[in-house]
Amino acid sequence: MNAEEIYNLLKEKFGDSILEMVSDVPTEPIISVEPLKINEVSEFLRDADEFQFDSLMNLSGVDDDNVEKVTNEDETITSKGGTLSVFYHLDSTILKHKITLKTSTNRDNPEVESVTNIWGSANWNEREAYDMFGLKFLNHPSLTRILMPYDWEGFPLRKDYENPEFYEGMKIPY
Repeated sequence: MNAEEIYNLLKEKFGDSILEMVSDVPTEPIISVEPLKINEVSEFLRDADEFQFDSLMNLSGVDDDNVEKVTNEDETITSKGGTLSVFYHLDSTILKHKITLKTSTNRDNPEVESVTNIWGSANWNEREAYDMFGLKFLNHPSLTRILMPYDWEGFPLRKDYENPEFYEGMKIPY
């Protein structure tokens, strides 16, 4: 089954929750899904006989924002806004086809449904995306930091992140 057939079947079943398909990329085609429907769509892709996407090869967070810093004589102003995205690289080891799902959410309240109940391998990947980007995976069994200390403030891979000068009284070298 090719990507366009997968997209059309998803669009038929989930309607407006399936936003678009981008196929002019150097990887697998990317199908965009509403962030609060990603769990439902993923479960269907795993369980339906015609898809059998039994493997989540990778899940990664991305800051899509173009951060603009403007400095005047008194202060630096950072322009925020934009979106955070999650990419899901799926593989059917049985039917030998691949697809990438993408979901985007606003950076002020970045909520996405967790897919850990569908693919166990999503657990640590979702925790990393939370830790680095602040993406909140709803219904995740243990959404805690995995790379940074538990009391770290901010999300280091966001484009508007500013490194702290001190952590627990110690100067942080750069």
